[in-house]
Amino acid sequence: MSRPATPIDGMRAGLALWRMAVDAQAVVGLRVMGMAGLWAVAPGETTRMVTEKAPAFAEAQWAAWAAAMRGERPDEVMSAWVAPISRTAGANARRLWKRGPTRG
Repeated sequence: MSRPATPIDGMRAGLALWRMAVDAQAVVGLRVMGMAGLWAVAPGETTRMVTEKAPAFAEAQWAAWAAAMRGERPDEVMSAWVAPISRTAGANARRLWKRGPTRG
């Protein structure tokens, strides 16, 4: 069993959740701008935005379940759940930002 949670642990888990949400919102915004022709996106981006979600959420669910079964604290379970989704959203945001706005 892990040590008792501190307020900092809860803040750290909340910050991870917040960062995931910011990255996910950036990805949504960039993809919508890409569909409108305002941002350069790869040709398969529309398909990718649908197909990547199930594996990321399945990995997140498995990580959270495993953490809970190990008896980890609630903040650790949430952090385990957020990590795979945050990794995917962050990678998408970085990749999409590199493409940049369309020219002309």
